[in-house]
Amino acid sequence: MKMLAVFSGLTLALSMSTTHAADQPLKIGIEAAYPPFASKTPNGEITGFDYDIGNALCAEMQVKCQWVEQEYDGLIPALKVKKVDAILSSMSITEERKKSVDFTDKYYQCPARLAMKSGTQIGDDLSGLNGKRIGVQRSSIHDRFATEVLAPKGAEIVRYSSQNEIYLDMNSGRLDGTVADQIILSESFLKLPTGQGFAFAGPQLTDPKYFGDGIGIALRKGDTPHVQSFNDAIKALRAKGIYQAINAKYFDFDVYGK
Repeated sequence: MKMLAVFSGLTLALSMSTTHAADQPLKIGIEAAYPPFASKTPNGEITGFDYDIGNALCAEMQVKCQWVEQEYDGLIPALKVKKVDAILSSMSITEERKKSVDFTDKYYQCPARLAMKSGTQIGDDLSGLNGKRIGVQRSSIHDRFATEVLAPKGAEIVRYSSQNEIYLDMNSGRLDGTVADQIILSESFLKLPTGQGFAFAGPQLTDPKYFGDGIGIALRKGDTPHVQSFNDAIKALRAKGIYQAINAKYFDFDVYGK
């Protein structure tokens, strides 16, 4: 009888623990300073493609999601210490990052580009960057690319916490250019009044070593259940046309890629 009572108590405790865990929200890390993928409205609410896709994925998975804002270079550390359960913040799927986190399938894809003063010629070999000050977002894939590829071309690499800070210094003349996702540069800078006088320079940058295999959702190592749930939800959103509807809200082209 005593053994039965102990067993019953353990079963009940396990059941309560499981229910409690199921009731907890899925905490998703995001940097809300990367329009049109994520930014803040005047009243302080998060908006953007990443945010809408994340909410649609949570609805598809039938889980409650809680958004946690974090500077980009703190997202993976926050995931590792369980401050967040997932990162949905335009993070490229790279071999280097796979050493630290697991990724879902891609939910969009985009090449990188350089943006500089209109008419700047840097050549396909990027040799025209010698002596140029190039801004990058700290700890991003563009930071690594700039450090390993652009710096040896003679470029001075200047690191910032956000892409918006880079645009300010480009407008003030403290920077000659920046390297970032092509979509980001087009939608949040070049198409806006603040981007007048600037344009893309050089070729599209697509080396998988630096720019990976698309943009995915990062999860803790070994979190296979959540990886699978997100993958199933991504497929479902595309099959139901929900993904395409969100895409059309922000872009006039298919951001998912091939």
